[in-house]
Amino acid sequence: MLHLTLNRPDSRNALSIAMVAELRAALAAAEAAGDVRVIVLRGAGGHFCSGGDLKDMAAGAGDAAALRRLSAAFGEFCGAFADTGIATVAVLEGTVMGGGFGLACVADVALAADTVSFRLPETSLGVVPAQIAPFLVQRLGYSQARRLAVSGGRLDGRQALSLGLVHELHAAADLDAALARVLGEILQCAPRAVAATKRLMAKALHREASEMVPEAAELFAEAVLGEEGLEGVNAFVQKRRPRWVPTT
Repeated sequence: MLHLTLNRPDSRNALSIAMVAELRAALAAAEAAGDVRVIVLRGAGGHFCSGGDLKDMAAGAGDAAALRRLSAAFGEFCGAFADTGIATVAVLEGTVMGGGFGLACVADVALAADTVSFRLPETSLGVVPAQIAPFLVQRLGYSQARRLAVSGGRLDGRQALSLGLVHELHAAADLDAALARVLGEILQCAPRAVAATKRLMAKALHREASEMVPEAAELFAEAVLGEEGLEGVNAFVQKRRPRWVPTT
């Protein structure tokens, strides 16, 4: 398990170029290691993330090429977390704005404190939520994403829960217990099966179900006959835990 903390509390954990690079490197290292089953994303100082660092944007003012590189780096960062086969959990507290909003959208599981505050301020600043727009549409649906974009969207925790932006809402004092429970649930599941399922569901966003029948059948057969499938069936028959489930 890997805990990644956005740790720039003085700026409510604004995503600087350096932080984006560090988070991408940490993800790549976890994927290469092959033994990390869950990544937990959290912010320091009572806030999750206030979005992209405006100082970085100001530094690129007047340089279109630099701004394109900055934007692309952030989009690739969000895409990397969206596409990883590792299960991801975001713990959302305090401010969740702009790029932080996008990062919340790509997490597999989003847990939030009941005092959380979401904001999509880009259009009110005269800019575009360019790189997070696809993830907003995927998580919230076209209609709600569009509404938030044109209104500089503000959501409290209950509204975010009703839209499916977050999956659970808790009192701040109960967040750690909720996280421990969710992590325990994830660790009951076989890691390769989780990764394969995430990939299959990502493809399903863009294809008709009927088109995926042969691919899904092949994937199912491989899983049943693979190491995890055989272990899972044997564990069920023998009334024991599969080997991938932690003993404590």
